[in-house]
Amino acid sequence: MLLELFQYLAKEYRVFNVFQYITLRTVLAAMTALAISFLIGPRMIRKLTEMKVGQSVRDDGPQSHLVKAGTPTMGGALILTAVAITTLLWADLENRYVWACLVTTIGYGVIGWIDDYRKVVHKNSKGLSARAKMFWQTVIAVAALSYLAYRANLPQQTDLIVPFFKTVAIPLGTIGFIVLGWFVVVGFSNAVNLTDGLDGLAIMPTVMVASALAIFAYVAGNKVFATYLGVPHISGAGELAIFCGAIAGAGLAFLWFNAYPAEVFMGDVGALALGGALGLIAVICRQEIVLIIMGGVFVVETLSVMIQVASFKLTGKRVFRMAPLHHHYELKGWKENQVVVRFWIITMLLVLFGLSTLKLR
Repeated sequence: MLLELFQYLAKEYRVFNVFQYITLRTVLAAMTALAISFLIGPRMIRKLTEMKVGQSVRDDGPQSHLVKAGTPTMGGALILTAVAITTLLWADLENRYVWACLVTTIGYGVIGWIDDYRKVVHKNSKGLSARAKMFWQTVIAVAALSYLAYRANLPQQTDLIVPFFKTVAIPLGTIGFIVLGWFVVVGFSNAVNLTDGLDGLAIMPTVMVASALAIFAYVAGNKVFATYLGVPHISGAGELAIFCGAIAGAGLAFLWFNAYPAEVFMGDVGALALGGALGLIAVICRQEIVLIIMGGVFVVETLSVMIQVASFKLTGKRVFRMAPLHHHYELKGWKENQVVVRFWIITMLLVLFGLSTLKLR
């Protein structure tokens, strides 16, 4: 929207050509999303409080969580609103990757909204059934991935890239691309959702991973940098840096309200959407393996749930005191802030390691 305006003005005033640069628009997108979130955040939190969409707390969890009962949830709507407005303002709206990510993110947000609404308003503890949730997640993911596969015209747009090796690329074909993409998009959507159990735990790693993906998107979209660093050149992928910047800015603003003690929780509406967004961005940039590295906290949290369920069904015993993993450490005596900050530190190290793959090839 603004890009088109500045392109028009640049015909008369050359100074507006500066807005053609993706790097500048990424920074402006982050600042815009931050400002929008700060502006509407307090009003949205008051509205959610008036709607009495309070979070319920498990009785078998850490006792320190009981004071959180009644804190408004569904705050992820704040993030999605800021991201959507910011993307429409600063991104190139003729770019298919931008629309694929934006529509997928909003679609997953709608799934999460319905799930949250049924839980906190209709007092239906199950919310949207797991089968229905997975069905709609799959429909949206497969639709987006099929569109990307259909529009792909070069092998590097669908091959699986192995980090640390310049010439190792595994041909996937259309079906393989969609199947792998489904695992990444749906898997990360649910992984972020499982991680969102402590104040600030999920949002800060999301901000860090999104910021790193902005770099990968910019490099992939720039032919010179992509060739020099040995990563696949995906024409048009650079515009996703603006989308990532919007996620980072909105996420940081949400952390202001979500930091301990949280004024609002993200809910499924935010967690499912942000996880799906990270997954799809990584798929477009052909960095699925790097995403698994950088999002290691999300991956381990998910594995802890899978291991716990499998162990209990097979042996009747639990491997962890409680799953997901962050509750296990709480029950071992770690304070909530300790768990959160330590998981942030781990994510920061993993993100730096993921970024190192750009050069270590």
